[in-house]
Amino acid sequence: MILPPDTESPRRARRFVRDALLDDQVDTTLDVVTLLVSEVVTNAVLHARSDVTVRVRNDGRIVRVEVTDKSPAPPVQQYLSREATTGRGMVLVEALADAWGTNPGSDGKTVWFELDVAN
Repeated sequence: MILPPDTESPRRARRFVRDALLDDQVDTTLDVVTLLVSEVVTNAVLHARSDVTVRVRNDGRIVRVEVTDKSPAPPVQQYLSREATTGRGMVLVEALADAWGTNPGSDGKTVWFELDVAN
């Protein structure tokens, strides 16, 4: 799914991922997947300011979500005060995903995360 760099894109990405996984028996992790895709897409919209491509794959054991944007800059984990109201996206990804990373590309980067749904 290709999304524009606007405030509706995180919501559309959540719906896309939820619809893609709804029939795949991943009910226990569906909320986590939708939260994390929302955070990664929000980062892309705010910082890359480019179209964002979202891909989701479930092989029955691992759900993998990839978010590609046009910025070469990797995401940054910010450690903020308890009072901060923004800036926790990648901290959540680090805490909740079983694996995550960034793959640089010739025209930007892909931020991906995986959740083990076999357990």
